Amino acid sequence: MMARTSLFLAMAGALVLCGCIKGPNYSRPKVDVPDAYHGPDNAAPAAAAESLGNAKWWTVFEDRELQKLIRVALEQNFDVRIAATRVLQARESVAIARSNQYPTLAGGVLVTGQRTPGSGGAATYNIPELGVSGSWDIDFWGKYRRLTEAARAELMATEWGRRAVVESLVSGVASAYFDLRELDLELEISRRTLASREDSLQLTRTLVDGGAAPLSDQRQAEQLVETAAAAIPDLERAIAQQENAINILLGRNPGVAIARGLSLSDQPIPQVPPAGIPSALLARRPDIGQAEQNLIAANARIGVARAAFFPDISLTGIGGIASGSLTTLFQGASRAWNYTASAMEPIFTKGRLDANLRLVEAQHEEALLQYQQAIQQSFRDVSDALIAYQKLHEFRAHREKLLDAARDASQLSRVRYQGGATSYLEVLTNETNYFSAELGAAGAILRERLSLVQLYSALGGGWDQ
Repeated sequence: MMARTSLFLAMAGALVLCGCIKGPNYSRPKVDVPDAYHGPDNAAPAAAAESLGNAKWWTVFEDRELQKLIRVALEQNFDVRIAATRVLQARESVAIARSNQYPTLAGGVLVTGQRTPGSGGAATYNIPELGVSGSWDIDFWGKYRRLTEAARAELMATEWGRRAVVESLVSGVASAYFDLRELDLELEISRRTLASREDSLQLTRTLVDGGAAPLSDQRQAEQLVETAAAAIPDLERAIAQQENAINILLGRNPGVAIARGLSLSDQPIPQVPPAGIPSALLARRPDIGQAEQNLIAANARIGVARAAFFPDISLTGIGGIASGSLTTLFQGASRAWNYTASAMEPIFTKGRLDANLRLVEAQHEEALLQYQQAIQQSFRDVSDALIAYQKLHEFRAHREKLLDAARDASQLSRVRYQGGATSYLEVLTNETNYFSAELGAAGAILRERLSLVQLYSALGGGWDQ
């Protein structure tokens, strides 16, 4: 029996080695990659191997409290943990797909009892059997190898998907933290403005009570006070809600106070961050990596669909021992075996195989287009981020000059009013403009910091833990 089984397996192995794998082998499609990123002056700074996207997130975001928040988020965020479990699922799917390439064996024990009547009395038999059965669907056309190839690509796509979640989380926590620090700055401005306006109101009331100023001046001063006072509870609401949002990103319940580090204006920001070589973006962006692995999987499924047109070659065998009594179970005469080789060719499927092949080819075309679209979108993302980074830097500089002018105008109007050279309406107008300029400058600083986050994310940074 062993000799025949060895010959049987050797013949099957030869069939597998001689078999051919159906379907096209994957080769990366050619894509149109620009020499340099399109930037605010029609071309980004000269391309270099160095790129902000290669930097570790803790070197880009230097605020220690922000770094602590990101680390907690990477450990506890539910989206990251869910993405990690998807990777584990994909790994097991590869093992399942790969197992189809190998034979399966099963063994068992069977005891059959039988009682038959007769003229001499009833006869009772107990027949024990020990057996092993095996089957092998020979992968002559590479169907299971293509399925394994597709499963491996899906595993890599899932891993790239996990990296995309991590990159999005790092960017999300940084953006949320900068938003929080901007709200803190607005609250500080509002409280400082309120205190200044309350002092001004007290002075105006003194002038009104002494008959040196009309009651309208007092009412206008009260408007300024209430405008600043009304902003404070609204900002406190926004701050509390922003802290809740950050806590959710960190995978913990709302209500936990968020520690603050550097002020918004003290957050380090590079003057001209390096963009790097556009072609290197293809290997760094998680969405591009995921799209390519989906394309590889779709390409492998074409081979699976083509293999379905050819005969399904399988081998089955059963071997064991059986006897009417336990005493003779292991004697040579008790041994029994059989094996079967079959090749089943599809004859009539009413167009199912052809339709399935066209389906997977169309899915491959879709995956190819999505891959090309992801690359094109990535270049746009970087270009948009470079433009935003430079222009928001210029915008912030102009807002600061506007703030300086509004501050001077406010101070001059107060001096003029106290000297009796103008009405309180001028003070009201300039105080309102100054308050708006302060808030606008805070918003400009925030947008500049967020543009750094946008650029870092567009360049594919942040997923490397």
